[in-house]
Amino acid sequence: MEKELKVAALRNGTVIDHIPADKLYKVVYILHLDVCEHQITIGNNLESAKVGKKGIIKISDRAFAEDETNKIALIAPNAKINIIRDFQVVEKRPLTLPDEIKEIVQCANPVCITNNQPVSTRFHVLNLDDEVILKCHYCEREVKRDNVKIK
Repeated sequence: MEKELKVAALRNGTVIDHIPADKLYKVVYILHLDVCEHQITIGNNLESAKVGKKGIIKISDRAFAEDETNKIALIAPNAKINIIRDFQVVEKRPLTLPDEIKEIVQCANPVCITNNQPVSTRFHVLNLDDEVILKCHYCEREVKRDNVKIK
């Protein structure tokens, strides 16, 4: 069987692979790729033996800081981050959920100060019995990872 490249190879930059297809645009939002000046290739609904349908993002000439890519772990914990130099993978970066998430999740509590005043959201990440819970720093409302609302 012949293999066919669906997305062109990247000389230098970052590849974010194995993003669930329904989470791809949330990753784009979290990383602020809508205002990125670098060349970006986005593929969605690509066939994947591991996850069925997947998304992939390739950003040319850009390496993200670890704290930036770790935000992806909130919505796509099984995504893979590869740093590319001269067409070669030089680093495979594991995703680790940070201890605190700022400004990307909306608090579910309608009376929380973050929903009524110009205050940035801030959540503490709790790992309880193999389940990830986000706890609002201000009102202490807890929400499961699968139920978070991205701002």
